[in-house]
Amino acid sequence: MKKPSAKTILLIANGDLRQSANEATWAFQKAMEKQLTSAVAKLGYKLVRAHPYKAKLKHGFIGSQKEGMEIFAGIDPQTPLIVAEAVWQYSHHILHGLISHQAPILTVANWSGSAPGLVGMLNLNGSLTKAGVNYSTLWSRDFTDDFFLGNLATWLKSGVIKHPVTHVKPLGRCTVPAKAKTIAKKVAADLRLRKSIMGIFDEGCMGMYNAIIPDELLFSCGVYKERLSQSALYYGATQVSDAEGNAVFNWLKAKGMKFHFGTDPENELTKEQVLWQCKTYVAALRIADEFGCETIGIQYQQGLKDLLPASDLVEGILNNSDRPPVKNAAGKVIRAGEPMTHFNEVDECAGLDGLLTNRVHKLLGQPVENTLHDLRWGDTDQSGTTKDYVWVFLISGSAPPEHHVNGYAGTDSMRQPKMYFRLGGGTVRGIAKPGEIIWSRIFVEGGKLKMDLGRAKAISLPAAETERRWKETTEQWPIMHAVTYGVTRDQLMARHKANHIQVAYAKSAAAADLALYTKAALAAELGIQVSLCGTKANGSKF
Repeated sequence: MKKPSAKTILLIANGDLRQSANEATWAFQKAMEKQLTSAVAKLGYKLVRAHPYKAKLKHGFIGSQKEGMEIFAGIDPQTPLIVAEAVWQYSHHILHGLISHQAPILTVANWSGSAPGLVGMLNLNGSLTKAGVNYSTLWSRDFTDDFFLGNLATWLKSGVIKHPVTHVKPLGRCTVPAKAKTIAKKVAADLRLRKSIMGIFDEGCMGMYNAIIPDELLFSCGVYKERLSQSALYYGATQVSDAEGNAVFNWLKAKGMKFHFGTDPENELTKEQVLWQCKTYVAALRIADEFGCETIGIQYQQGLKDLLPASDLVEGILNNSDRPPVKNAAGKVIRAGEPMTHFNEVDECAGLDGLLTNRVHKLLGQPVENTLHDLRWGDTDQSGTTKDYVWVFLISGSAPPEHHVNGYAGTDSMRQPKMYFRLGGGTVRGIAKPGEIIWSRIFVEGGKLKMDLGRAKAISLPAAETERRWKETTEQWPIMHAVTYGVTRDQLMARHKANHIQVAYAKSAAAADLALYTKAALAAELGIQVSLCGTKANGSKF
């Protein structure tokens, strides 16, 4: 192993497991690396790729854990390293090498909706945090701004970047309302006594090490995993009758949900694909009921994608109180009038959050529907409707219709991109309705469960601006225009330890504040280290 010169910085580019995704997104990565190389050169250093472009595969990403180990075996552990991400990446491809790397590590993402490097980098950051790896992080639109260059210069000289996180306040320094404490104690006592089962349809989706909660950390929360198999879910779907599948589809159609059907199953959504999704919905509910699960998570992109259309329709509808009724073997409707809380991509941190949210909101009389979103991107409003910075929260396929403008009538279904889902399947797409929301994230750090919570609002934007944002990201997926209270773009990026962010609505600003305090108090009762971020809607501190 030859040691690079003192002014050399190594670069690695982690990618997807799927060749189709890596090939299709390479152009974004190539453009980013060119800009990043120029920025490093301006500061007197040389950025060198630690692994080559693969001409036969038409990309230069690390495409597997095996490949990543081979590459890191040839990397000098004493040379500073930049992980440059313009796309989604599977963190486990490189986590092993970053854990053993001895020199400073910098994760960098491009600020783009089209190339989801932000999402990939945040997942890697959360995984590194959980693994106890020291790293610094940066982001930029074109790598020429003062924020980026100033911080990059600091890292090149010292190996460390410290972003200010003055918006974060430990719950112990906040005044929690008595009502919130009372409800939190009640829910915590019930969880300790009766406990709860979290159904896991195959663990570890798309390299998301940060999305796996060690069992022993869940025990103090009264939550225990039931490890289920996607093969059982597939088999269960094959046992659902055509009549039952059609009943679910007809129920959705009667509610006003629209399906964009075509005739080419290779490239368009077809009714047959949706009927398979409807059968999978029935099977998921019956398996959850059989094992007594309060929450379930389906792995989503791996495994099932080779057997069935995408599980999006299943996931979005499960998270809605008003959903097609399904009976169990005893003839009883499963969780009638309630969601079967589902956590997309088997993100167990989102699953625990969803469980706590559902219980708290139910007792407070607030909407119980909640979901994760990708923290996909953000931009200023080009329509001039608001001066606030508006985030694009965009879940990768489905959100509960109750979150959408006009509910089911404002919800449509488009075919998932072929690049990800060969067998198709419809999404549960809509525009999030305006209203007060609570955002949150549970993560693992230092061997402990932690939770950040904050307040925000979903806003309406003109149709043209919404379409612009959809076109910049993924138009098949549901979108939320979110404005965070008291948390800037860079503050959220500096602190957030995940690619996902959990959201739930409340009926008013005051109700949302109480729901936030109650969930925070509940998490603390269960031994989770809690912080409140930003401000309330009126700008006052927590």
